[in-house]
Amino acid sequence: MAVWALGINHTTAPLDLRGRFAFALDQIAPTLHSLRQTLAGSGPHPQVETALLSTCNRTEIYCAAEQPALEHTLDWLAHSGGVRPELLRTHIYAYEDALAARHAFRVASGLDSMVLGEAQILGQLKDAVRAAESAGALGSTLNQLFQRSFAVAKEVRSSTEIGAHSISMAAAAVRLAGQLFEDLAKIRVLFVGAGEMITLAATHFAAKNPRAIAIANRTLERGEQLATRFGGEALRLADLPERLHEFDAIVSCTASSLPIIGLGAVERALKKRRHRPMFMVDLAVPRDIEPEVKQLGDVYLYTVDDLASVVQTGQAQRQAAVAQAEAIIDAGVQSFQRWLEQRNPTRGVVPLIQQLNTQADEWRAVELARAKKRLAKGEDLDAVLEGLARGLTQKMLHGALAELHAGDAATRAQTAQTVARLFLRSQSKSSL
Repeated sequence: MAVWALGINHTTAPLDLRGRFAFALDQIAPTLHSLRQTLAGSGPHPQVETALLSTCNRTEIYCAAEQPALEHTLDWLAHSGGVRPELLRTHIYAYEDALAARHAFRVASGLDSMVLGEAQILGQLKDAVRAAESAGALGSTLNQLFQRSFAVAKEVRSSTEIGAHSISMAAAAVRLAGQLFEDLAKIRVLFVGAGEMITLAATHFAAKNPRAIAIANRTLERGEQLATRFGGEALRLADLPERLHEFDAIVSCTASSLPIIGLGAVERALKKRRHRPMFMVDLAVPRDIEPEVKQLGDVYLYTVDDLASVVQTGQAQRQAAVAQAEAIIDAGVQSFQRWLEQRNPTRGVVPLIQQLNTQADEWRAVELARAKKRLAKGEDLDAVLEGLARGLTQKMLHGALAELHAGDAATRAQTAQTVARLFLRSQSKSSL
């Protein structure tokens, strides 16, 4: 089996391009179905395995099939995002086999994240695997790859200090807000969305005891659940334009494909606030807040990419643990590669096994044909069976006996040990 992976992330592609390739969890199944159909129609990939990882910082495709199909996969991804393959190729990274495994292990371990050593990516990868499995797109090869990536990530997390001093995106947002507002306990904070990232951000802001917390969400019930957790108020998304001016800080992260906070709404909010500053963080990919908002004089808007320099704080202290983590990953890659080679019909001992089976089939056919001819001539059945057994035995032993008589004494002694191990092994009665 061939394994390949390709994708874009925060280091290879700008935010707006990444936004074209953002997939919500409920989009994974139909997306994988489309990919598998495309690959099956492009060549010898009828049993292709696929998985899709999509976060605010990366979109990655993992595949396994008899033959690699990187170019076809890239073309499909470019088409799904509405961009030319030539443009996407300048931003994409692609790996095969051992390199694909290494990349998956580094992603799971947090070594490829904007926040070095962050743990959230492991949960996102597990969600992606579950989605692929539910879609019927995950076979034994990719399942083995991901299960090993989880095990490697667990060992990295428990054996190194890679996560020490890690600053999350949510913590970075609080730190930036603290630079703008003298006392976070006096501000009103609005969170747009109710997913994992917003929950994390709300947890960090709630620790500063802000004056008020509100949650605006497409599903009011979900928003109310989160608002209750933090002692806040739940809003409908439709109420945002009229309520936006009430909040000093807005943190947004939804799965919307289009911005939900526009330039006009922010301009009207600033007028009602008499141009008191507004702190805004857009953690969504694609964007939740129109990028033109950043040009307004009294708005401090940060995207996930803007937070990069903040989250790198403390990275120097973690670099010592990176070497340890890479060593663990190296061992995991080697183990996966050995497993892959044992299953791969183009590598390892499998070709020899196939040749042995073919040779045995030929011997059996020759001796069986000879036995049938003798029976047709009316020869005794016991004599024919004895000849059949003797013929097969002689063919099987001929090569070994010839080698035992060839070469010098040392070579013959080594051959004798091999022949004894292969032909004189004890067999249980059940195998006879």
